[in-house]
Amino acid sequence: MSAARSLHPSPRTLEVESLDSFETLVAGGARSMHGWHLQSLDLRGRREPLESLDAQGAIFLGCTFDAGVEESLRARGALIFPKLEKVPFDPYRGRLYTPQELYAGVAETRYEDTLDAKVYQWSIRPGQRHRLDATLAAALHDHSIGDALEELTRSELCRGRSMVGVMGGHAASRGSAGFTEAALLGRLLARNGRVVATGGGPGTMEAANLGAYLSTADEADFQRALADLAVVPGFRPSVSAWARTAAAVVERHPDGTPSLGIPTWFYGHEPPNFFATHIAKYFANAIREAVLLELCNGGIIFLPGSGGTVQEIFQDACENYYGAPETITPMVLVGTEHWLRRFPAWPLLQSLAAGRRMENRIFLVDSVEEALAVLEV
Repeated sequence: MSAARSLHPSPRTLEVESLDSFETLVAGGARSMHGWHLQSLDLRGRREPLESLDAQGAIFLGCTFDAGVEESLRARGALIFPKLEKVPFDPYRGRLYTPQELYAGVAETRYEDTLDAKVYQWSIRPGQRHRLDATLAAALHDHSIGDALEELTRSELCRGRSMVGVMGGHAASRGSAGFTEAALLGRLLARNGRVVATGGGPGTMEAANLGAYLSTADEADFQRALADLAVVPGFRPSVSAWARTAAAVVERHPDGTPSLGIPTWFYGHEPPNFFATHIAKYFANAIREAVLLELCNGGIIFLPGSGGTVQEIFQDACENYYGAPETITPMVLVGTEHWLRRFPAWPLLQSLAAGRRMENRIFLVDSVEEALAVLEV
């Protein structure tokens, strides 16, 4: 079982992540909370149903109760995970992040004062990754993000649509040919009914999410956004300025096409981009990478990159190499010069695929238009 699949809830569990869901279950005549997982709910004022329902097998994660209710639930067989103090995030959150949440306040203050930056600073405190309370909080958080991603795959956004990953270097600066090409790719994919997924960071990742976000905008607005962003080419030296220019584009186009970003606090020097409307940010980079590869059921397009992109190519290749016929997905490398000479991943990928079921599912092309075309093969 992959790391990603291990995050998926058992069919016998029921995620209860809002008061409306709880009230609906109670009103529907539920007699038992067995298998219910209730996350980050303020259940004050719900004493009567909590004390009347069978609590055996229920799990409460970071919930708030009226006095005496928690003790009653424990005594009747419920498992209760307490709120974890002194962490700057909710380990039991029941939803994905938005850029507006992670960057709240960046327009008025510095990036260093945002939630995203505070969580990263918490994660790198000396000895933090070896503390039981810290590792427990991070693991619970990542599990909750996995649950939220599972819900996303069943939502209207993904229903009947394939998800295509776009991988590439984080160093592609706004205004560069590589950034523009990645933005065009995201735009074309979204216009062709695909859900775009990236690693959620800067560079190629930001560009692909941008292109998807503005897929319904006209060409003039798309080009204007590229020009506005190019005024601040990268997140160094100021993440604040980099994020503000992106926020201005989003404010001008508030109803952009949704897409997914899956970044990590492990690489804290790479801030999340503002154009992925759904952000699944993990602490554990290995889980994040496995999840991203698994979700891309429509294939992955690899734009020019270096170490990280090469790793992703062969991590995906390994999945396809050992995969069942129905799990093999297209791998499209864009840039003959880059993947044959600068980083010759293509010859090795060809050798690996020779004689395997994946042999006819790998492609080397020179343009994003060709990349889109071979996904149809």
